[in-house]
Amino acid sequence: MLASCAELRPGYGPPSAVPALPEAVSNNAIAAIEVPGGFRLYSFLGLEAGKTWRDISRRAFEFDSHAGRWHELPSVPVASGRLASVAAAVGQQVYLFGGYTVAENGKETSTPEVLRFEPATRTYTRVADMPLPVDDSVALVYRDRWVILVSGWHKDANVAAVQVYDTQRNAWSRATDWPGAPVFGHAGAIAGEQLLVCDGVRLDVGDDHKRHFSTSNQCWRGRIGAADPTHIQWNAVSPHPGAPRYRMGAAALPSADRVFLVGGSANPYNYNGIGYDGVPSEPSSQIIVFDLDAGTWLEGPAPVEATMDHRGLACIAQRCYAIGGMRHGQRVAASTLSIDLKSMRAPSATR
Repeated sequence: MLASCAELRPGYGPPSAVPALPEAVSNNAIAAIEVPGGFRLYSFLGLEAGKTWRDISRRAFEFDSHAGRWHELPSVPVASGRLASVAAAVGQQVYLFGGYTVAENGKETSTPEVLRFEPATRTYTRVADMPLPVDDSVALVYRDRWVILVSGWHKDANVAAVQVYDTQRNAWSRATDWPGAPVFGHAGAIAGEQLLVCDGVRLDVGDDHKRHFSTSNQCWRGRIGAADPTHIQWNAVSPHPGAPRYRMGAAALPSADRVFLVGGSANPYNYNGIGYDGVPSEPSSQIIVFDLDAGTWLEGPAPVEATMDHRGLACIAQRCYAIGGMRHGQRVAASTLSIDLKSMRAPSATR
């Protein structure tokens, strides 16, 4: 995901509406890149409308703002489809990180692959694998070079690891660990040297030795060391207003030092949208804003439609897009929701 948005250039602004994808898909890895006079949006992998293990996709799509339409790209070159992968745009390239596969018997396996997609040639290249394979992680792009992966799920549990990929050196490093309870399906964004990561799902083991999944209300603000991107100073932030949520979209508006959390569900769920408690999960229409300078939460306007099951937001200038996802009734969607960050004027702090 491209977790930060560049300044709006004079005379240029992405359109408020983007057409629907050629097919409905959720839990897809998305990204955006700017090109001369326009932009491109990308969707890779994810879950198709059937919502079974057979419907986990390898397909990929590109929206070209010049043509005003989506077209299909070569499928991601992996043996089987992926869920919970995350994408990050660095320069004019898109990187795909990990994810997990689902076998017919329900077994889920975290995958280590990292692929670099070249839009100019529509080709994929496998680069250095993640040292610790994670899925349902948060990917944050720092200084258009480093990709920071925060926490996530590995094999059979969440991990506190923060891993940093250097796109110029094709090399990995470990950063300061995530200080809170490890989570998956959390959301985060970066503005300058600061980042904010919130919510997600924690794993607890009860006295009965049974595993329980519950949403986490923790939020942490990090400040990246100027001389070393692997040094992150973490500080706890008060939980945001309302219930904690799973698989929100997130973006930052650097010009205002604000982070936006969009949609998600208060009831953590398996990939088909049914909660771990057996109750069908429903999406939120809430947008919450955190002011990094003031350290306060602000209430934002509602998006076009309640939405959940996102791996991030794709942002160009001050407009972001939630591509696909799930709507009410756990319906896998093809539509793209447009969110204008510049128009969000939260009048007062909520806490």
